[in-house]
Amino acid sequence: MLRLLREKKVRDTLVGLALLVATVGLVAAPDQAIAGAKDGLTLCFNVIVPSLFPFFVLSSLVVDLGLAAYLGRALEGLMRPLFRVSGSCAAAVALGFIGGYPVGARTALQLYQQGLCSKREAERLLSFCNNSGPAFILGVVGAGVFGDSRVGLLLYLTHALASLLVGLLFRFYGGTERKYRSRSQSKPIQVVTVPAAFTGAVTRSLQSTLNICAFVVFFAVVLQLMSSYGVFTALAKLLAMAGLEPEWARRLVAGLLELSSGVSSLRDSAHLAGRVSMAAFMLGWAGLSVHCQVLSFLVDSGLSAKTYLLGKLCHGLIAAALTWCLTRLFPLSAPVAEYLADQADSIAAMDFSTALAASSLAALAGWLILAALCRSLWRNKCSNLPHYRV
Repeated sequence: MLRLLREKKVRDTLVGLALLVATVGLVAAPDQAIAGAKDGLTLCFNVIVPSLFPFFVLSSLVVDLGLAAYLGRALEGLMRPLFRVSGSCAAAVALGFIGGYPVGARTALQLYQQGLCSKREAERLLSFCNNSGPAFILGVVGAGVFGDSRVGLLLYLTHALASLLVGLLFRFYGGTERKYRSRSQSKPIQVVTVPAAFTGAVTRSLQSTLNICAFVVFFAVVLQLMSSYGVFTALAKLLAMAGLEPEWARRLVAGLLELSSGVSSLRDSAHLAGRVSMAAFMLGWAGLSVHCQVLSFLVDSGLSAKTYLLGKLCHGLIAAALTWCLTRLFPLSAPVAEYLADQADSIAAMDFSTALAASSLAALAGWLILAALCRSLWRNKCSNLPHYRV
């Protein structure tokens, strides 16, 4: 079978058949396709654009105005021995935890394009810098799905710890390499003017946001069609044949494809430890929709996507294992809170101006914190930091 798939004619035939089936399914169910597209556009307008666009602008300004380079010189002695990446990569890690997917991955790509890290370092960074934001885990998943803020806090702690453990694991990726000196170390830091940086940041961020919205709408249509044609049920039955209960199999399939649909399916009144552990896996894996958003940035970059995909799989498995162990040590009981359970459904209907204002303020706060950190570290510690050889 694998030998046949290696032949170009066989692969082209299979792709052609898949496209034909998809076209027929789209034409045969136009109402479901339109409903899915409307849901995707609503999600983009009320959630994606106001939450991601300010953080995309922030990440661009951090790189273009030299904050990442200054931060890199100050944190080289921390990032190099731990993760075998340059100190500048700390900006991608921080923004990835604050802004959520795919802010960290986009920042990592910008650092590579600016010469602030090598190709190997960028690929290592991609394995653990693209993470869920605290607002989604604490608000939507913790309070909205499980009705308990303690569950949200537990999930965020295990999510962050698993991400750092993946970074430590992937420090061995690529073997030994020659000493790479980034631009921030080899010559004085050169930055563009504030007007030029701001203009470029806004235009590039808008393009990136629109690319992500396109994938969100596409997968909304695909998920709607798969649900209407019973594909989810068929896939769940296949997993059930491997020993997984049908209900858990259906939830897992939904989470593998699209994160929000997967975590929303975990509302229940029983098996709390199992549901929380599966939510941890889904948050670490992030879903095929998020992966396509990240891969859209990597198409012409020359970076390999295998470390990113393998890192996300490891992230999900490690987070699930940590969560399961902690729920055994510290049992949780989710209280009955119907009004909190409705919160996840109301996220897509959030007022655009409110969401944009909140996200912009969070991005501004992140900017000020990074600027203050860079200034403090650069003044007090930069000259005394040792250099580490890979």
